[in-house]
Amino acid sequence: MAIKQFGEKLEGKNYQLRVGIHLLVFDDPKEKILLVSPPNGSYLLPGGERELNETHVETLKRESMEELGFDVTVGFYLGEADEYYYSTYRKNYYHNPAHFYVASSWKEVSAPLEEGNSLRWATLSEAIQLLKRGSHRWAVSQYMEQADNITFE
Repeated sequence: MAIKQFGEKLEGKNYQLRVGIHLLVFDDPKEKILLVSPPNGSYLLPGGERELNETHVETLKRESMEELGFDVTVGFYLGEADEYYYSTYRKNYYHNPAHFYVASSWKEVSAPLEEGNSLRWATLSEAIQLLKRGSHRWAVSQYMEQADNITFE
């Protein structure tokens, strides 16, 4: 199956590779997911760039502590999507292959380690409207299509 692609790869531009690992985190009744908003006001799924030699689970555990203050258990793998974009904040072009998972459980253990982000619980339909990146909207849609096959333990 081909990997879903978002954005357009422009000729003559130097794209920096940023492998993203992201997580859908649900509230207790499994009605809303948690979105992260950095200081620029956009909305993204929790997660971020994979560091050298990190596994996907290690990345998600680190990013969840940094952004949310949550200890997470990583569950179902939703899939991968590529995204090409220009960051006006960083003034750079990025190629962002991103992997998406569903948290099977989480526990708030501290305040977020990063400052400046805000958090918002949103319904799935709200999330699709709010999320900045096409790949993140795709991941929520993938969850909606596969929800009957996903277990939370």
